[in-house]
Amino acid sequence: MLTKRLLLLIPLVLVLFLLQSFFWVPTYESQSVGNPGRLRTYIEASIGDAKILNPILNADAASSNIVSRVFEGLLDLDENLNLRGRLATEWSITEGAYLLVNPHHRFPDGHEVTGPQLFQRITQALKAGLIQEMPGMTRPPELLPAGQRMEKVSIVLLDEQGKPRIVEIPLRVEVPERVAFYLTQVDQDLFNRLTPVLGERYFEHFPYEEFIHPQETVDQEVEASLKKKYPEILPAGEHNPTILFRLRQGVKFHDGHVFDAGDVKFTYESIMNPKNLSPRTPDFEPIKHVEILDPFTVRIVYKRLYSPAINAWTMGILPEHLLNEAALTLEKEKRGLSEEAQKTFGMRESQFNRHPIGSGTFQFIEWQGDEFIHLRRFEDYWEGPAQYQDFYMRIIPELFTQEVEFRTGAVDLYGAQPHQVNRYKNDPTYQWFSSLAFAYTYIGYNNRKPLFAEPMIRTALGMAINVDEIIEYLVYGEGERTTGPYPKNTEWYDPSIQPLPYDPQGARDILESAGWKMNADGWLEKNGKIFEFNLITNNGNPIRKNLMTIAQNAWKKIGVKANTQVFEWAVFLNDFVNTGDFDAVVLGWGMTIDPDLYQIWHSSQAGPQQLNFVGYNNPRVDEIIVRIRQEYDRDRQEQLTHELHRLIHEDQPYTFLYAPLSTRVLDKKIVLVEEGPDGQEEYKKIFPIKSGDITFYFHKWRKLEFTPNF
Repeated sequence: MLTKRLLLLIPLVLVLFLLQSFFWVPTYESQSVGNPGRLRTYIEASIGDAKILNPILNADAASSNIVSRVFEGLLDLDENLNLRGRLATEWSITEGAYLLVNPHHRFPDGHEVTGPQLFQRITQALKAGLIQEMPGMTRPPELLPAGQRMEKVSIVLLDEQGKPRIVEIPLRVEVPERVAFYLTQVDQDLFNRLTPVLGERYFEHFPYEEFIHPQETVDQEVEASLKKKYPEILPAGEHNPTILFRLRQGVKFHDGHVFDAGDVKFTYESIMNPKNLSPRTPDFEPIKHVEILDPFTVRIVYKRLYSPAINAWTMGILPEHLLNEAALTLEKEKRGLSEEAQKTFGMRESQFNRHPIGSGTFQFIEWQGDEFIHLRRFEDYWEGPAQYQDFYMRIIPELFTQEVEFRTGAVDLYGAQPHQVNRYKNDPTYQWFSSLAFAYTYIGYNNRKPLFAEPMIRTALGMAINVDEIIEYLVYGEGERTTGPYPKNTEWYDPSIQPLPYDPQGARDILESAGWKMNADGWLEKNGKIFEFNLITNNGNPIRKNLMTIAQNAWKKIGVKANTQVFEWAVFLNDFVNTGDFDAVVLGWGMTIDPDLYQIWHSSQAGPQQLNFVGYNNPRVDEIIVRIRQEYDRDRQEQLTHELHRLIHEDQPYTFLYAPLSTRVLDKKIVLVEEGPDGQEEYKKIFPIKSGDITFYFHKWRKLEFTPNF
């Protein structure tokens, strides 16, 4: 009897349990029922874990996502991609420039150059208007007396095994008399303006050996390398751009310590400390010195023209009191490290990198490796606490799993794949944002190869490819045609330049005019050789693999034979791209807001392991690239970048294909919260800024219990 009753009762209990689950367990739409804290918690997914949470050491996207919330820089970019103050409230850029007296040179009238004569002639020429106007001289030029300084120079040499060897050489530098100029803005043409006084070739034969004296004997190899550095050690014409930062007062690090100028100088010194192996070193190497004028004023003096330098100060600032020599010594003693470990202990080994303390919107709470990183809003943040109380970055390697988690409400943001975009656009549950990524996809030709040496040949290959069909069918419309080396959503890109037309017959005509004739087998042939080459890309990227096949078929139609190969990333990069041992390659660039393209397009960067791996070489392009990175006026930079864009488009070292669209999807319940005129909360729809970023106002985001009507 008992068994019979149990058999009847158990199904009834199960049915009642399922009914209460149906009525009481929160659905996606009501997920905050019984868990109101979920509305104040934002959860994001990443395919990989962070590596190191230190702004001067990290170099991966997952780490940067956390670092940007925990740390803050002196500056960042506003809604229109212009610089705005963060830990700095004001900044100004001026220039001090110095012209050394060259005793071996003669003025145009034949007189020898001396300090007093040089100074007098420059002063008189300025008064007489014989020199082009200099921008904003703050005071008249000065003649500075000769001086002397001692310094050490590091020379990097390769040993017999090809490993780098650093040799430090002490020098005595006799600084001759020099004329100083003080300008309210940087002028890269300053010394060219002095040509009426100096004559031509003033800087070509400066007698460096008379002024630079090694203090110890060196061998011929070291001496040769040292002499190459003489113009850097003692520039005959020296530009010293200077940035003066006024710092924000009252800012605290997450441990309550007050931020000041010492933290700025310490951050710079940490980057330049070779022991730390910071990937940020190239951005800060142009700095000559950092001066603390008072606790909230810092002056940064640069040793040469380098306009991208200002953008480097968007990087997060470190807390000196937690990472200086005394703090690191105390840490290694507390940790009981071995004597050997203590010798090599430095910032890279500090526990700070897994328990960071910054001055940003969120403070670090916990890191569970390959699971999640937990941050919590900083209540004393200088701009006020964020709306969200907690931030989690969960590690979810599979995109399919990310989407499932997103659709169940366990993750708040999802980056839709191209084939998924239309589904989300038509789903009223979500809000979506499509914007151009700071990136483009291209086919790059090895310009060193005779087959690709002529721009007309590269142009013909581009005309044979139907890029519009690639965008429509391969990336489901999630891309836009692009014509040059800059992101389309910046002022550096020239929208007036039209893309190559899809014109297979026109492409065939160009190739025939260059001597390529169709043979009996349907291939173009010249001097007994078929127009044949290898097109390669990396494995693990289906879009690039499909692009390779599309290009192969398009070229086949005009008689060009392309053989395709796919390699694992490490092999692809190390054996082919970095060595320049390839014919053509399908790849893409992720770009930044900075207009400096020196590393990718300057001819000096075309060697092994460098980024101009297609070997592009155009002297005028080289000249413009240098002028762009030495130009501090934004309007003049824009004019130069448009000229650079047009020249590269005409040369077609790449076939520029498309800029991808990035589509982010959010629950419609996530809104911007602002205070209205009456002091009441107002809810506004999230929107992207000029760059396409939707998280610019993240500190104002909050998730509501209901879906607002807008």
